[in-house]
Amino acid sequence: MTERAAVDMWFDPICPWAWMTSRWLLEVEKVRPLDVRFNVMSLSVLNEGRDELPERYRELMEKGWGPVRVCIAAAEAAGPQVLRDLYTALGTRIHLQKYELDEKLFREALTEVGLDPELAAAAGSDTRDEALRASHNAGMKPVGTDVGTPVIHAPGPEQGETIAFFGPVVTPAPKGEAAGKLWDGVVLVAGTPGFYELKRTRDLGPIFD
Repeated sequence: MTERAAVDMWFDPICPWAWMTSRWLLEVEKVRPLDVRFNVMSLSVLNEGRDELPERYRELMEKGWGPVRVCIAAAEAAGPQVLRDLYTALGTRIHLQKYELDEKLFREALTEVGLDPELAAAAGSDTRDEALRASHNAGMKPVGTDVGTPVIHAPGPEQGETIAFFGPVVTPAPKGEAAGKLWDGVVLVAGTPGFYELKRTRDLGPIFD
């Protein structure tokens, strides 16, 4: 049997592009020998002190503290493995059902994954922000702060090597063997020494299907 590799993804629940990438990775799990582990980063942390941001985006960043704080509280209460299902519960409501980033969202998502809905109170507290920043920095340090989410850490071509990269940004999320082929290509280019960027202008928004 082929040994399964651990792949880590860093997400912020409010990012639609991270949501697309996460759904793609869950498809990749079905056709390639890897297991995805989900970790928390924060666009609110990433954008702290950036006064040049548009007002609407700054308002989103203020609201964005809530979901990531709830994720950190949940991981502390039940272990990091709970983030897989909690992210799905949050993301389904945020991106597909268009919930507001409020207590109703948090309590419903927590209840769905079998956690105490009172953990929703973490959204308005900064007591876990040190743990949040530690998780954020663990994901972002290898790729730098000029990118956002999604960030992926994966086994590299050399034994014991880890490669880290931003992306892929893709819509809609490929399924089946198409998802696996995209994974093969992404890992190939990301594992090439000196490779940094491959990009083109987006002409489509996230397609949730």
